[in-house]
Amino acid sequence: MEKDLVIETRGVTRTYVTGEVKVHALHPVDLAVRRGEFTAVAGPSGSGKTTLLNIVSGLDTPSSGKVKLAGREMSAMTQAELSDFRRDHIGFIFQAYNLIPVLTVEENVEYIMLLRGVPAGERAARVKRMLDEVGLSGKKGRFPSQLSGGQQQRVAIARAMVSEPDIILADEPTANLDSATGSALMDMMRDLNEKRGMTFLFSTHDRMIMEKSTRLVTLKDGRIDSDTKK
Repeated sequence: MEKDLVIETRGVTRTYVTGEVKVHALHPVDLAVRRGEFTAVAGPSGSGKTTLLNIVSGLDTPSSGKVKLAGREMSAMTQAELSDFRRDHIGFIFQAYNLIPVLTVEENVEYIMLLRGVPAGERAARVKRMLDEVGLSGKKGRFPSQLSGGQQQRVAIARAMVSEPDIILADEPTANLDSATGSALMDMMRDLNEKRGMTFLFSTHDRMIMEKSTRLVTLKDGRIDSDTKK
């Protein structure tokens, strides 16, 4: 049903222009993701995976077409509305972590909840539970520069999931993790997906993520090449 759609793109394209050179990163893409799906978008480098995620999140703007998230059309929002919408409805996991270097692990994880006005007691309880789950309970007072790359990514994953958003967008979330840690975190995300109905959309090269997803969308040269539900 229409109300179950949390992500919808219609005829979305993206063309980058540098001087006289045009690069068509996305050709018309129609994609509908329903609430509670655990979807991986895969494809070779340059296939348009990250571009699609950036457009879905509102971090980039399509050259043509429309994007709806949770029933809201992205292009109809002001920048302030879009910023608030991302804060309240979307969790982000970036390959480059994007942690705030002057905040501790604990402060990075609670940051979005602080912006949303979640009471201090609830913030503390959620942060503790999430850091326990990702194996970082003993690192809560450390700064990102004091952590390994894998530990930083675990902080980023905890931050994205702790506020239980409607949608989690993850760009190569296991790229800097060893296979055992990556697999454990994917299992944890799948558990959240099943228990709480959180919707996940990954872009990935990782075969393990493709195997653990319940839907696999493959991009090739900026177009959807296949779309398989398991």
